Amino acid sequence: MKYAITAATGHFGQLAYHYLQELVDVQDIVVIARNLEKAQELFAGADVRQADYDDTDAMTRALAGVDRVLFISSQPGGPVPRETQHQHVVDALVANNVSFVAYTSFIHADQSVSALASDHLATEKALSKSGLSYSLLRNNWYLENEMGFITTGANQHATSYWATGRAGWALEREYAEAAAKVLVSDAPKTVYEFSGSINDYESLGLALTQATGEQITVTKETRDDYIATLEKSDLSHDLAALFASFQSPIDEGSLDVPSNDLPDVLGRDLTPLPEALKEILARS
Repeated sequence: MKYAITAATGHFGQLAYHYLQELVDVQDIVVIARNLEKAQELFAGADVRQADYDDTDAMTRALAGVDRVLFISSQPGGPVPRETQHQHVVDALVANNVSFVAYTSFIHADQSVSALASDHLATEKALSKSGLSYSLLRNNWYLENEMGFITTGANQHATSYWATGRAGWALEREYAEAAAKVLVSDAPKTVYEFSGSINDYESLGLALTQATGEQITVTKETRDDYIATLEKSDLSHDLAALFASFQSPIDEGSLDVPSNDLPDVLGRDLTPLPEALKEILARS
């Protein structure tokens, strides 16, 4: 059985590879990446192949002889639309008649109002039409997405936010480990709603206080005031507005999706927020 990870040099791909090699022989893992030299340095011993999502033919060649694929979604905003990139990958998967695909999607992609969900939903539909066997790994928010909130609070004993909703934060490594386990599963489900426990920013601030042992003041601001606060730390207005937009899926309620799928696949409880925050701060 040959297992492949696409876009493997990204952080999620590296984590997934780490967990996959604990489940299968490294000689049975195919690593697919845009940057061949970087991939060869990162994944010594693996079968490394060059391809990116812009080139269907290269991806088709890279997937030759592969049975199961962890299809990691690309980053939006590139010169080729993400929906187009993902269709290229689906076409390459079909051309190779792979036996199973696990795709990293967005939580409740079929119901979400988030702008982030649309490309994922298009990819889900493409997989549904492909005739391939697949699982949709609908990921909620990585706790690492809140690095600004976390490090500012830890360093300055005060931090802020503007979004009023809740998110299912969990460590990125937990999502990646679950992806590897689904990839090798004998009876995977078609849809997994992967989520941590549902919390808001006030709860995250309390967990940060526990993690650091310091009293941390957490302030809710308006979006405009939050952007102004970021600008005071020498960010341009455009960059501050971009960072503020990262909280939009939380504010609109798109990440308020309770589910036990993530701990169920891992076979254990998720890392409690204070412990998870300690882990993040230790490597920041």
